[in-house]
Amino acid sequence: MKLRILVSIAAALVLAGPAQAEKTAGDVIDDSTVNASVKAKLLDTKGTPAMDINVETYKGIVQLSGFVESADAKKKAGEVTKDVKGVKEVRNSISVHPATSMGTKLDDTVLTTKVKSKLIEEFGAKANEINVESKGGIVQMAGFVESKDMMKKAGELAAATEGVSKVENVLIVK
Repeated sequence: MKLRILVSIAAALVLAGPAQAEKTAGDVIDDSTVNASVKAKLLDTKGTPAMDINVETYKGIVQLSGFVESADAKKKAGEVTKDVKGVKEVRNSISVHPATSMGTKLDDTVLTTKVKSKLIEEFGAKANEINVESKGGIVQMAGFVESKDMMKKAGELAAATEGVSKVENVLIVK
């Protein structure tokens, strides 16, 4: 269990990426620490499927996203996150969706790849600010983006992707 926590913390620090212009080096370190601490707390808490929950942090605002199988798991994740040092606000964008078959999981992986490819083509490196998850044909886009236009365009690109039945655009403008 401790190894999983350490791996998650290391991954969170790597995925934090380079600082945006409006963030100081201290902000980046603080957000990376909060992100890693939230992920570790989720991993260590029974009833929170941490591997299904994405955590993004921007200036102490934590966004939870992804798909879980019950409203209780979503609620528990939000409660756990609020108690982590450095968390100023929690935006619980987790969606509740039942389990899917292996075939559907493979289809969703392809769908996620298609959407992510369109985002990269449109936004280049800035596409890394957008986390894309798919479950049962539903595409969820989460994270912190530069503008309302970017948020809107990302939603339009996802909706226009073959195989997408619904888009949950929970992107947050910085």
